[in-house]
Amino acid sequence: MRAVVLLSGGLDSTTTLAMAKMEGFELFALTFDYGQRHRVELDRARDIAKNFGTVDHQIIRIDLRQFGGSALTDSIAVPTHRNQVNIEIPVTYVPARNTIFLSFCLAYAEVKDASDIYIGVNAVDYSGYPDCRPKFITAFETLANLATKAGVEGKNKIKIHSPLIKLSKGEIIQKGVELGVDYGMTHSCYNPGNKGIACGACDSCYLRLKGFQDAGVKDPIEYTKNH
Repeated sequence: MRAVVLLSGGLDSTTTLAMAKMEGFELFALTFDYGQRHRVELDRARDIAKNFGTVDHQIIRIDLRQFGGSALTDSIAVPTHRNQVNIEIPVTYVPARNTIFLSFCLAYAEVKDASDIYIGVNAVDYSGYPDCRPKFITAFETLANLATKAGVEGKNKIKIHSPLIKLSKGEIIQKGVELGVDYGMTHSCYNPGNKGIACGACDSCYLRLKGFQDAGVKDPIEYTKNH
């Protein structure tokens, strides 16, 4: 069995990769260099893919800075020190990002004769992105089976797996610890310093820190002192 796993180098996608491996899949990982300001995650993804023994790891370059419209790809400040997230869709939302990424995963899966695609989206402790919801995953799976040769011919029904979608961040971390995930290899921060050190103040850092606190596990990565 083969699975394509969307791997960002972050906490959620690394846990998802570990879960796909536990389920016995040969791992084919896709990472995207899309012009994100937190490019350190690309280096993390390379190391993680190697650590998990992926059969193939591709880093796809698509420059979404040409469109802008997000604090991750444009000259818009990343929000920090927000006490709550998931109230409204924040400026860190990258327009149609998961739709774009999953479309590449779908093409890659067809080429590799894989019928399973894994994505680490979460709809509990997340930043309110519309493309992290169960409705989106269900809709994309329907599209996948309408838009591919494999799906139309009935040879391989494409399945989109989102094993973290109903878990809290704390539960995700507990699951990863059970699977032996080294979270020291991961990167979550949207606004890291020059050396890639997490800011500890953006929404992603807030959710990560809260998750480790809820899980009763120490976060192994370094943060700036002023968070």
